[in-house]
Amino acid sequence: MGQLASALVTMILGVLACAAYFYGSNALLDWLFPGKNRPAEQIARNLRIANRIRPWLFVGPAVLVLTFYLFYPVIDSFILSFHGRTGEEFVGLANYQWLFGSDEFYESFRNNMLWLIVVPTAATFFGLVIASMTDRIWWGNIAKSLIFMPMAISFIGASVIWKFIYDYRSGDDPQIGLLNALVVFFGGEPQAWITIPFWNNFFLMVILVWIQTGFAMVILSAALRGIPDETIEAAVLDGANGVQIFFKIMVPQIWGTIAVVWTTITILVLKVFDIVLAMTNGQWGTQVLANQMFDWMFRGGGDFGRGAVIAIVIMVLVVPIMVWNIKRANAEMEGR
Repeated sequence: MGQLASALVTMILGVLACAAYFYGSNALLDWLFPGKNRPAEQIARNLRIANRIRPWLFVGPAVLVLTFYLFYPVIDSFILSFHGRTGEEFVGLANYQWLFGSDEFYESFRNNMLWLIVVPTAATFFGLVIASMTDRIWWGNIAKSLIFMPMAISFIGASVIWKFIYDYRSGDDPQIGLLNALVVFFGGEPQAWITIPFWNNFFLMVILVWIQTGFAMVILSAALRGIPDETIEAAVLDGANGVQIFFKIMVPQIWGTIAVVWTTITILVLKVFDIVLAMTNGQWGTQVLANQMFDWMFRGGGDFGRGAVIAIVIMVLVVPIMVWNIKRANAEMEGR
C-alpha cells in the first residue's frame, strides 16, 4: 500500500507541476508581451512575438527530455563503443572486430532476423483476418476486446503466463503445463519445449504474436471501416465472392495501413528483450541482440565497450525502418 500511495502521490504532483508550468509560462509570456492597453503597432508586434514563442512553451520540455534521454545516449554509446571494458581505455575498432568475429553475435543476429520474418507477418496477418471477421458478427466487439486484452499485459507478465503453458515436469510428476497436459491427454510424450533448439525460438515468438495481434486488429479494423461501401457493393454486383473481395478489393485499399502496422511491429521485434530474458535468458540457442547487449553491459563484471557496440547495431537496424514508418504514416494522413 505504501508503494501504491507513493506512486499515486507522484502522479498527482506530476500533473499539478505540468499544469503549473504551462499556466505560469503562458502568464509570463502574456505579461512580457501584452496584447492590450498598448499602441496598435506595439500590440501587433507583441502578438507576433508571442505567437512564435508560445508553441515552444509546449514543445520545449519534450524536446529537452528527448534530447537528454535519446540524442545524448546515442552519442555517448557511439563514443563508448571505441572504449574498453570500463569505458575509460580507448581501444579503437577492437570492439567492432570482436563483434563481427563473434559466433554469439551471429547467433543473436540470425535469431533477430528470424523474429523479424515471423512475428510482424504473423501478427499483421492474424490481425487483418480477425478484423475482417469480427466486423461481420454481432459479438464482434466482445471478441475484439478479448483479443486486444493481451496488449494490457507487460511482456514479463505475458512471459510468466506462457511459461506455465510450456511448463515441463520430468519423471512421473503430473504435467501442470497446458501444452504438455494436452500432449499427454492425447497419448504423446511431454517435452521441455523451450529447450528444443531452433523450434524454441518459435515458441517464444508465439508470445509476441499473441500480444501484438490485438494492436494490428484495432488499427486494421479502423482502416477496413474506412473503405467506401460503394466499392464493396460494386464488386458484389460484378459477381465477386468473399475471398476475391477481401484480397482484390479490401486489402489493396488499406495496403498503406498494413505497411505501417507491419513496420511498427518490426521496430518492436528488433528491440525484443523481455520475453527472451524471462523465458530462457538466451539459453538453448535463443539469444537475441538486446539480451546480448544487456549481458555484456551489466553481467559478468560488465563490458561497456562491447555492450555499446551491440546497442549501436540495434540502433542502425531500427532507425531506417522507423524513418520509413514515419514517412508512410504521414503520407497516409495526407491521403496519398
